[in-house]
Amino acid sequence: MAERVSPTKSKLIETKRALALAIEGHTLLDKKRNVLIREMMRFIDSAREIQESMETVFDEAYEGLQRANLSIGIEHVEEVGLAVEEVDDLSIRLRSIMGVEIPDINEIDDSITPSYGFVRTDANLDKAHKAFKRALSLIARLTEIETTVYRLAVEIKKTQRRVNALENVLIPQYKETVKFIESYIEESERDDFFRMKRLKQKK
Repeated sequence: MAERVSPTKSKLIETKRALALAIEGHTLLDKKRNVLIREMMRFIDSAREIQESMETVFDEAYEGLQRANLSIGIEHVEEVGLAVEEVDDLSIRLRSIMGVEIPDINEIDDSITPSYGFVRTDANLDKAHKAFKRALSLIARLTEIETTVYRLAVEIKKTQRRVNALENVLIPQYKETVKFIESYIEESERDDFFRMKRLKQKK
């Protein structure tokens, strides 16, 4: 590449400027990548905690449901289940981490206001209802985190490619070009100096 460049002082200044920008870009992208990796690891830790909580909550929910089936009967539990309102008020906003848009789902209120009567129902059903509502809240949070981790991972991969391109291709090329032009200019100046010296000697 260097040999195809016009070895002039203006080209040297231009290449040095491009090299400085490439080094600055590399530094910024490297910092961005490190921040994204740190954020992704934090979200992965949160996902693990939520998955562990979900196991416990689902165990509680199904245990409560089984007890309710035994105490008030499966058919009545199914009837009550039809009366429970669906959650349809999920709100998803987007926020940014280092230019990466990630979802921010509003927390689902896991408190319960039973939509079924207290006749022929018992505490087991209430416990199951509350546990399933809590499970729904955890699923929403886990979905948010998994989407975030995926988007961060994609951006990290893109940023890594750019860092590698600067580090292994562009910066070495610019350095090589600067070295070539400087060497060429030094050689030309040396030749000019000796030429002038010879001319003075002849005079």
